[in-house]
Amino acid sequence: MDLIKKYFPDLTPHQLDQFQSMQALYKDWNLKINVVSRKDIEELYLRHVLHSLGIAKIQKFNPSSKILDVGTGGGFPGIPLAILFPESQFHLVDSIGKKIKVVDEVVEGLQLKNVKTTNSRVEEIKGEFDFIVSRAVAVMPSFVAWVKGKTAKTSSHDLKNGILYLKGGDLSEELKTYKTASIYDLTDYFEEEFFETKKVVHLPLKYK
Repeated sequence: MDLIKKYFPDLTPHQLDQFQSMQALYKDWNLKINVVSRKDIEELYLRHVLHSLGIAKIQKFNPSSKILDVGTGGGFPGIPLAILFPESQFHLVDSIGKKIKVVDEVVEGLQLKNVKTTNSRVEEIKGEFDFIVSRAVAVMPSFVAWVKGKTAKTSSHDLKNGILYLKGGDLSEELKTYKTASIYDLTDYFEEEFFETKKVVHLPLKYK
């Protein structure tokens, strides 16, 4: 929790309570349905919560914006972002039912009113979103194909509507065909060693 306070000092008491409650909720549910490794549970705030919030260092979401989290797994990056931006709407999607079960329980436990969840493949999701977020669930060409046509027409943020993707390592080969992609090193925002190879990729996507 100290890490979250360090990098996000303006959180409300309610947001601090929600972030504080995450560890107990995940520990409890992870014993029943294993979605996060034991080591990662012990370092939940570094490896999952703060990593997810790296997206917020690149782009703050406006009130009433719509965000789609693809392959959310245990609820990352969607749940930490939903706590940070309570007036934005988040739709968390995963094709694995037991993962969405955990996400549903955590969302209920945190009393998040701005989160919707769906157990399905992302191709089946209807609607348009300002940003599509994810943590390295596929190589970029596959991911772009999955989310085609899901970008809202009108941009209202500093960055153009599209993908905000948490990735690691050398991305030059994977992104060489995407001339409009921007790569942000999370070491510019967080000093912990964990973030040395971690990045956020922004890829604007055209409407339809």
